[in-house]
Amino acid sequence: MLVEQIWTANAYRNFNYLIACPRTGEALAVDPLDHEKCLSSARARGWTIRQIVNTHEHRDHTGGNDALARATGARILAHENARDSIPGIARGLRAGDVVKVGSSVELEVMDTPGHTMAHVCLRSHTDQPALFCGDTLFNAGAGNCHNGGHPEQLYRTFSEQLERLPDATLIYPGHDYIEHNLRFTLDREPDNASAASMLGRLSGQDPAHAYVSTLGVERDINTFFRLRSPGVIARLREAFPDLPEDVDPRTVFLKLRELRNKW
Repeated sequence: MLVEQIWTANAYRNFNYLIACPRTGEALAVDPLDHEKCLSSARARGWTIRQIVNTHEHRDHTGGNDALARATGARILAHENARDSIPGIARGLRAGDVVKVGSSVELEVMDTPGHTMAHVCLRSHTDQPALFCGDTLFNAGAGNCHNGGHPEQLYRTFSEQLERLPDATLIYPGHDYIEHNLRFTLDREPDNASAASMLGRLSGQDPAHAYVSTLGVERDINTFFRLRSPGVIARLREAFPDLPEDVDPRTVFLKLRELRNKW
């Protein structure tokens, strides 16, 4: 599996992706907002874009669909419940479906509600596993739930699906928010040495050559995976003094999401 991460350099700090089969050169575009950069990147590598996957229905992820489909004839794939919000879906996706790219790449569809209720992630079952996670999981952060989502569902996606993926899984998010998210981690857990070290290394990084983390790294630096950390819980009590003594991970997650909304 070949992966090209494309930095759009727009105000929303979007990443687009091309996933290609090394045998055939057929490619899948993930959330190709900047269709021109996607086309240019594919041409430079001799790849042919045959499919488009939208992780969810927000315009900053679907805005390039029409132009890319017209230029390539690519079919549009998205969550089966996004048909009313994403025009031209040729294949509705559900949990456990397999998206094939060329002759050698297979991507498992994960139904990952929370940021929106019609959100999918793509998981590769390659020697080096990877997760294309849209706006569900960010480097050192989690998606918001402002526009059609629900924090309770996001918690369940983290606890019942993402938590179970192997540490070696590469994380390919929909946006570059790593620096700001690391600052939130350190605001919530000031003694997190891993987050502090990473912030020092990545401050001012060029997103065109962005750091790619793994799920194992995220478990160390991402507050939304650190729900049992005594430091996180102690700091949370300062904002929410009525937390029960034996606070559960769900409550910690929801309170962190509430704080992050205003941070």
